[in-house]
Amino acid sequence: MFRIGKQHEEPFSELARTPEYYTRGGVEVWDFIRDQELNYHLGCAIKYICRAGHKPDNTAAKDLAKAIHYLENELQHHLQQASERVQESLRLEKQYREHSDAS
Repeated sequence: MFRIGKQHEEPFSELARTPEYYTRGGVEVWDFIRDQELNYHLGCAIKYICRAGHKPDNTAAKDLAKAIHYLENELQHHLQQASERVQESLRLEKQYREHSDAS
């Protein structure tokens, strides 16, 4: 039986079994994430939203807080990219004006 390292006592087939809190609907969460081509942060947010309140010994609030954490991280990334694009646009505009004024 295949095992992942000495520290894991469970066979690989047991580790790969999808818990029921990820398979409540007609499609497994990771299949949906893959189908939608979501990145890591959005995929994690979806995962935590889908399992919120359904994982044993875990509250919905805890999973929703985790989802919000990943969404905030993704939002920060998009805002940073937008800011960099604006700065680059302003730099190019300034360069253009300086070149035009020199002519």
